[in-house]
Amino acid sequence: MEITAGLVKELRERSGAGMMECKKALSVNAGDIDAAMEYLRKTGMAKADKKADRVAAEGRIEMASEGGKAVLVEINSETDFVAKDENFLSFTQAVANAALKSGVADVEALKSVAINGASVEETRAALIAKVGENVQVRRMIKIDSANNVAAYIHGGRIGVLVEVKGGDMDLARGIAMHIAAMNPPYNKAADVPADFVAKEKEIEMAKMTDKDKAKPAEILEKIIGGKIAKIVNEVTLYGQPYVLNTDLSVEAALKAAGADVIGFQRIAVGEGIEKVVEDYAAEVAKAMQV
Repeated sequence: MEITAGLVKELRERSGAGMMECKKALSVNAGDIDAAMEYLRKTGMAKADKKADRVAAEGRIEMASEGGKAVLVEINSETDFVAKDENFLSFTQAVANAALKSGVADVEALKSVAINGASVEETRAALIAKVGENVQVRRMIKIDSANNVAAYIHGGRIGVLVEVKGGDMDLARGIAMHIAAMNPPYNKAADVPADFVAKEKEIEMAKMTDKDKAKPAEILEKIIGGKIAKIVNEVTLYGQPYVLNTDLSVEAALKAAGADVIGFQRIAVGEGIEKVVEDYAAEVAKAMQV
């Protein structure tokens, strides 16, 4: 049977394996795509280490929570296709649950925790064999507090943990949703670095006309102060309009409930990872020529 580019592409999409691996699997199995899929799975374990240097910038963030304890884990794959695979999804949830129950402090410790009779690291290697891609347990964040602790996942790609003193869990969840949507860099105005404020003042001064600059110092200071206050509101959780009630700022919503945000963490899939942009059509064509 002829090994066509379309056949290679289909096997690539089903298995997540590389182009050359798919072509070889099809050749060995006379173009039988089901047999080639089985072949890739059987040989995947031996190749797991070779996949470790391939960029894994897709994936999923999963959560687990109980009472005042909550944890988020980021687990990466090479493609969004594998990130939606049932085996991958089961692995991410199992890892999140293990992270919560074990109480480990970081990813390195998490790798040794047992899930389904094997360690997280051993299970990860087995998963690579099934999906044909590099899989990495990249990050873990947690909160353990007597306050209200909410965890929120948006689309599997953005995760938030927030600790709120006072109020109730509905408020804490609402604040977590707000953080996911608006991504405030800072919590309160007092948390904004002085050098950030100084730089913004410098920029606002540079934008002013000569006529404005000629105004009395106290007037000029009020104008600049107003602009800086607006900027600070934009970059702080407390200063932003609350997404669940835009008539209120987050600060006003918290104050009405007698609550205070102690802290929060927000992570997104693949942030900080340099992605390799590939020409998929060219990759198929190249594979067929070898």
